[in-house]
Amino acid sequence: MEAIAYRLLGSAGDAEDAVQDTYLRWHAADRERIETPEAWLTKVLTNLCLNQLTSARARRETYVGQWLPEPVLDGDRMLGPADTFEQRESVSMAMLTLMERLSPNERVVYVLREAFGYAHREIAEILDITESNCQQIYRRSRQHLAAERSRTEIDAVAARKIVEEFLAAALSGDTEPLIRLLADDAVSVADGGGKVVARRTPIIGAMGIAQYLRGMFQRSDSKRALVGGDPVFYAVVVNGGPAVLVEVGEQIIGVLCLDATPEGLASIHIQVNPDKLQRIARQWAAAGPHRPLPASW
Repeated sequence: MEAIAYRLLGSAGDAEDAVQDTYLRWHAADRERIETPEAWLTKVLTNLCLNQLTSARARRETYVGQWLPEPVLDGDRMLGPADTFEQRESVSMAMLTLMERLSPNERVVYVLREAFGYAHREIAEILDITESNCQQIYRRSRQHLAAERSRTEIDAVAARKIVEEFLAAALSGDTEPLIRLLADDAVSVADGGGKVVARRTPIIGAMGIAQYLRGMFQRSDSKRALVGGDPVFYAVVVNGGPAVLVEVGEQIIGVLCLDATPEGLASIHIQVNPDKLQRIARQWAAAGPHRPLPASW
């Protein structure tokens, strides 16, 4: 249930609330009249998420800067099943961000079909639409996402190597090492939510991103004062992909998710909104101690 809600909403906190509300309705329902509990629960959960997706669109019109999904550490129950490529891809930071382009119904159909293998007939019953309409919505959702490049599946060892190469390039003080790692049409997006300083518009292109990252990672006393001390860097797996976790004084101040493709890093999603780092901070503290990367800032 949580895995469905997280894929639909992109927020672990909202997903937990939707699941809790679903079970509250379950306990209040006349369960003797419910023939298939799983289908009933999925329908209720999906409708709650649809309502949230619709209202979220209005809220994000006033959101400060760019909105990004909430990052989740590898092993979190929010990620749900990861047996197939489709299941793993559907929870990647890149795909969760892309799915923001879909209409609420398109997102529901895509997630239930791609990540959880629901039949069109089952999805149609959940959404109270015809099976043929469901198939049309599914085709549209795939078309909206089809033009995007495919991710490269990597294991934890490869993820650490990608992070190490990225961090070495970012801390080098030069743009050339970063340009070599980035795809030509790479995109960088940052989410500060108006709570901390973050660029409010995306950066497109390897050169622009390299210059931005060089400035971000440039050492200075003013930056140390801004973040509250010397940052410590860790290589982690977040939403199934390589990521840099940044910690200052045992407090996580940022997570940079790297979307690796055969052409290079296709996107960098920088989450620094403290509201969206609370869950990952709790996970991180519970799983410690951790070995930092030997990178000096």
